[in-house]
Order: sequence, then C-alpha cells, then structure tokens
Amino acid sequence: MKHRLLRLLVIIFCLAFPQICPAPLIYTPGEGWRYESVGGGNWQRTRAKDQLEVAQTAFDQKDYSLAFKAARRTVKQWPFSDYAPQAQYLMARCYEARGQKERAFKAYQKLIERYPKIENYDEIVKRQFGIANGFLAGDWFKVGGYVPLYRSMDKTVEMYEQIIKNGRYSEVAPVAQMNIGTAYENKKVFWIDAPDYALAAKAYEKAADHYGEQKLGTDAVYKMGLAYNHQANRAEYDQSVAAQAISTFADFATLHPDDTRVPEAQKIADSLRTEQARGSFDIARFYEKNRRWEGAKIYYNEVLLKDPGSKYADEARKRIDAINKRLQGRP
Repeated sequence: MKHRLLRLLVIIFCLAFPQICPAPLIYTPGEGWRYESVGGGNWQRTRAKDQLEVAQTAFDQKDYSLAFKAARRTVKQWPFSDYAPQAQYLMARCYEARGQKERAFKAYQKLIERYPKIENYDEIVKRQFGIANGFLAGDWFKVGGYVPLYRSMDKTVEMYEQIIKNGRYSEVAPVAQMNIGTAYENKKVFWIDAPDYALAAKAYEKAADHYGEQKLGTDAVYKMGLAYNHQANRAEYDQSVAAQAISTFADFATLHPDDTRVPEAQKIADSLRTEQARGSFDIARFYEKNRRWEGAKIYYNEVLLKDPGSKYADEARKRIDAINKRLQGRP
C-alpha cells in the first residue's frame, strides 16, 4: 500500500511540475519504475546484440549513464550470450570514466571471473593495475562510489595481490609485487606515517624470488635491504633485523657487483655492524660493572666478531685484557 501511494505521489509530481521533473518516469514489468534520460528514447532492445549496440554507441558518445544501463541490461537479460562479456567490460569502463575507481576494479574482476577466456584479458588486468596505482599515489576510496572518505594502503595491497593472482606472469605482475612493498612503506594511521617495514621487506623478498631474473629483481633485493635497515633503526634497535639487513646487502653486492648502489649498500651495512658492536659493547659494560666477568668477556668478544675494525672493538680488546688480568690476580 505504501509503495503504491509513493508511486502515485511521484507520478502526480511529475505531471504537475514537468519543467523540474528530471526525466520521464517509465514502468517496465519485471524491472519496476525508472527514469528515462531526456532525449534517450527507448533504449531497451529485445536482442542481446542490439542491446549491446545501444551500450557501445552511448559509450562512444560519452553518455556513460545510458551506456551503463544498456550494458547492465545486456548482462542481466543474456548472461550467457556472446555479448555479455563486452557488456560487462563496458560497465567497468563506465565506472572508470565516472571516477568510481573501486567499483570499476570490482567490475573488471567480475568480468575476469565470469568470462576468463575474454580476448582482452591482458588489457583488463592492466586497467586494474592502473586503478591500483592511482590508490597507491593517493586516490581516496569512496563511500557508495561517490563520496571520497579515506586512503588505504591495506586495500591497495589487496588490489595488487588480486592483480598478481589474475596473472602472475603478466606484464604488470612484477611491478605489482614491488608496489605491494611500497604500499606497506606508505601506510598511515589517521594521516600519521605508520610504515610496516617488516611486511614491505617480505613483499620485496617475494619479488626477488619470483622475478629475480629481471632487472626488477635487483631492485627488489636492494629495497629489501633498505626495509630491513629502516625496521632495525626504529624506536628500539633490533639486532636480529640488523643482521638480516647486513646479510641482504651482502647478497646484493655479491650478486650485482657492478650496480652503482653497491657502495651505498656497503656503507649502510658497515653502519649497521658498528651499531651492532655498540649494542654488544653496552651489554658487556653492564656485566662488567656488576662484576660478572665471564658474561662481560662473551659480549666483548661479540664486539670483535661483529665489527673488528671499529672503535668499540679497540676498547673491547683492552677490556678483555683487563678482565683477564683481574681474574688471574695480576695488577
């Protein structure tokens, strides 16, 4: 009863105020009420081929509203026809043209899943890649497809992961894997930088493992080392992660000795070794002050192993000698 009353009121409004009514109101059995775009005419057809032609013509004329309606009807009325894949493609293109990027991505994904043998499969994956790149660069996700509300690197990562799943050996898959690492490094929480270097390093490691034969694989190893370095140098110095960074940079220098970034990688690794030595030296001093001589010697020896050429190593040798003399009862 309420629905009938509402329909009656809408009809009365449209008849009473035709000058402000946005479009004719049309009822179709099985589909309900709809507004027909002004000048659009009767856009519905009885054959899938003809309906798709309406959608394609409208799209070519940049009438994305009509193109979307006609394409959607093609998919709904004839989902198993030869024309349905192209219609689903046009729906995605319409979303993209109207700036509804997330909806476009999902529409392309539905196209891939429903019609995996579509001829322009590679193009579709590249279009998804372009959308994900936009979100990586700072595009906002929209509520309802219209209202920009937030950025999300986590959702961007999900897009890249889906792209790789769609075509691990596609042209864009290697860069998509690298961009996952970049997304984790670009994470924010309430507009405050909150990078996840651990997950970034894993993403770069996966890129190096899967695409190591490409130049991109070289970049992946270097960026993995940088991510470990950033992680090690956060609020509290992490010795184990520092060791991973040093090992990664060593691999980088060994595998790619002619790369122009090798000197910088070695410089960072040397700095990490010095920091490791400093950490062990501080622990050794703590043990020594508390007269725990054997524990002190163990950590002073770690200083010698981690960075034998550092200033900490020189002092560690002196302290070991002094402890040994003390233990032997010599002045």
